[in-house]
Amino acid sequence: MRTVVAASLVTGLEMFDFTVFGFFAVIIGDRFFPARDPMTSLLWAVGTFGVGFFMRPVGAMVIGAYADRVGRPAAMARTSWMMALGTATLVLCPSFASIGVIAPLIIIAGRSLQGFAVGGDIGVAAAFVLEAGPVSRRGYLVSWQLASQGAAALLGASLGMLTSSTMSPLALAAWGWRIPFVFGLLIAPVGLYVRLRLRDDPAATDTARHARTPLAELYREHGATILLATLMTMGQTIPVYAIVYFMPSYAARVMHMPAMTGFIASAVSALLLVVVPPLAGRLMDRLRRRKPLALVASGCSALLVYPVFLMLAHARSMAPILFGVALFSITMAFSAVAVALLVLEALPARVRASGMAVSHALSVALFGSTAQFIVTGLIKWTGDPMSAAWYVAPACGVSFCALMLFRERRVET
Repeated sequence: MRTVVAASLVTGLEMFDFTVFGFFAVIIGDRFFPARDPMTSLLWAVGTFGVGFFMRPVGAMVIGAYADRVGRPAAMARTSWMMALGTATLVLCPSFASIGVIAPLIIIAGRSLQGFAVGGDIGVAAAFVLEAGPVSRRGYLVSWQLASQGAAALLGASLGMLTSSTMSPLALAAWGWRIPFVFGLLIAPVGLYVRLRLRDDPAATDTARHARTPLAELYREHGATILLATLMTMGQTIPVYAIVYFMPSYAARVMHMPAMTGFIASAVSALLLVVVPPLAGRLMDRLRRRKPLALVASGCSALLVYPVFLMLAHARSMAPILFGVALFSITMAFSAVAVALLVLEALPARVRASGMAVSHALSVALFGSTAQFIVTGLIKWTGDPMSAAWYVAPACGVSFCALMLFRERRVET
């Protein structure tokens, strides 16, 4: 369990560095992408938020293949340093007012490096955690990887609330928004200390030696699995970025409510994404099959999209916002654990890290990266806050159909 906690801790820190950008998208848009229309600045900011996602498939292929050939800990140690370097560029970059167009270029470069690192790390760490314990506890062990990502969102939202409530708007816009990124730089010493002490599973390492070209084998023999896994993951990716991470910006720009409202909603959602996955994982370990529970959770998510956005669009207080976001977060957590287990167990160890990394990165790059941009664009184009559901609901429906087609199977090594 100590090994699982160590791997999950650093993944959580990396996801914190990557996702905190979304919580401060409004301020980053004003500082680095100034425009007369505030919604235009926000569009540029969330567009830059998406740039890092497009590097994730590249990182998934490079780092995932490296992990399958050499070992999981060696790959994870390298992603920690790359993430720290990308975060440092965000901490130190001057604003547009100081250095002009060079500022957004630096931000884009930093986001790209972050995306490359996270793209490989999530799949590699998930494969490492799965292989670290007995088959009977796979659900519980893998759930901590997902819980760590929820913890990253919770920490980001908490720091957002803290800085928003204790600093003046001018100070927050001038330099306060950088504080969470400074905290994120802890990943360098923590990541190096923890991950250099990890030891790979001998059986998985021995199996991996027989796959010198894991990517070729992955696409040749497991192409259909990767395609369906990408679409299945979309059912969690789009809602989490269009609802959870976008909520501070949605509350401030669309609903014209205090920024604190959005941060609290994101914090509640993130808290549930920390607490629920381990419970879901324990339940998975008691079931003979993963797929039925995955179908129930995915179906509930698809059916809840419209009611949740209806509550958000007509909310006049914080209570309905918290209820709607919390309800959706619970179904997403169950679905995410089940889908991750289905994908990891369907792949042999020699291509497991690259397979999980590539399918997850492709889903996030194609769908997560564009979620905030598309939702913002739809709302700006129609003037209707409910238009966000036009994108999220069909995505959840497609994900459910892909899950229906996915064949459950378990590879024991």
